[in-house]
Amino acid sequence: MIKSMTGFGQALSNGEANQSVEVKSLNSKFLDLSLRLPKKFSDREHTVRMLISDSLERGKISVSIDSIPKAGELVQRYDENLFASNYAELKKMADRVMSGYDSLFTLALDAPGVKQSENHETTDPEEWEKIQVLIKDALNTCNQFRETEGKILGEKLNDYICNISKGLTQVISIEPGRTEKIRTKLKENILSLPLNEGVDQNRLEQELIYYIEKLDIQEEIVRLKTHLDYFLKVMDEKKSNGKKLSFIAQEIGREINTIGSKANDASIQKHVVEMKDELEKIKEQLNNVL
Repeated sequence: MIKSMTGFGQALSNGEANQSVEVKSLNSKFLDLSLRLPKKFSDREHTVRMLISDSLERGKISVSIDSIPKAGELVQRYDENLFASNYAELKKMADRVMSGYDSLFTLALDAPGVKQSENHETTDPEEWEKIQVLIKDALNTCNQFRETEGKILGEKLNDYICNISKGLTQVISIEPGRTEKIRTKLKENILSLPLNEGVDQNRLEQELIYYIEKLDIQEEIVRLKTHLDYFLKVMDEKKSNGKKLSFIAQEIGREINTIGSKANDASIQKHVVEMKDELEKIKEQLNNVL
């Protein structure tokens, strides 16, 4: 099963819009977590992080939690004495520089400590329980989003692997003709050489065998086919293995490159280039696989 690291989840309190949790995730090599919590839940940050890390293994994850008091719960109060004191001081300063009083009221009202609230910034156990439920719901929704995106990614990866397999099939069909051409060319070159009795025939045969083996790509073909089959097998496993697939993709690339360098054949090189192109698409998609 393939899971994407891109996801989104949201949960709202039932029947009310005063509590909400939003989860967004993007691709990242590690768990990169960003939290935005109300001040009254700051002491629960560690718990929230644990909930997220247990549900979302990896990715650049942003979680926003909002808890807005209901109408009537938040009562605004003002420190009248502090306001009056601030206003008086501001008037003195304005008089000293012969300035107007137009903005003094706003400045005095917005001064620290003037605005007060009867809503205490402390954690209500009942409210916290509701928030935890919303966090879990949002994380589940995000995971479902990841799985849906993962299915789309899986289909793409499967197509790319199939295209590489088709290219490999073409290489296999060309290989016998290429090998025969190499042997014929070697025979013609050897016959054209002015060999004499001083030539070490055993050494010559050894050199020819070494040269032919150096151009042989049968082992690379077998290994490449094995890697392609293994890639598809890992994709079908229950757990999403993005890192493991990346390692297999590296091995696929190594075999494709070796085939290209050893083949020394224009028709095979064409298919090698096409296989490399498909592999680059695979690597690009794997950056977003969990």
